[in-house]
Amino acid sequence: MTETSDKAAPKRRVIVADDEETIATTLAIILNQAGFEARAVFSGEQVVELLDSFEPEMMIADVIMPGMTGIEVAIAVRSRLPACKILLFSGQAAAADLLEQAKTHGHEFEIVAKPIHPSELLAMLGVSNIIYS
Repeated sequence: MTETSDKAAPKRRVIVADDEETIATTLAIILNQAGFEARAVFSGEQVVELLDSFEPEMMIADVIMPGMTGIEVAIAVRSRLPACKILLFSGQAAAADLLEQAKTHGHEFEIVAKPIHPSELLAMLGVSNIIYS
């Protein structure tokens, strides 16, 4: 007789950081509906604080935020959690300059143009069974 487990696989944890609260909250809702455990925060500093109680497998962050930029917070997250996947997004041209500066210091990150359609984001995260129109 074999024993089966009723425990579901743990949800993949994600932090979504954007100073535009509507964007961060909406993306977190979409990710939670897709089976992730997502938390929305509205600054880079909040990401760093959250790391004390929530260890994500992925962080999605806007590049241009007041205070810590998305790149600065990505570097901080990567130093604490080297396996954490980082996806940056931006609707501003200044992001390219910041990415280039990070690259000169040995940090490379994937960047996605903002706005991003939820189904495109989910496809990037390997989720294909949910369709948003």
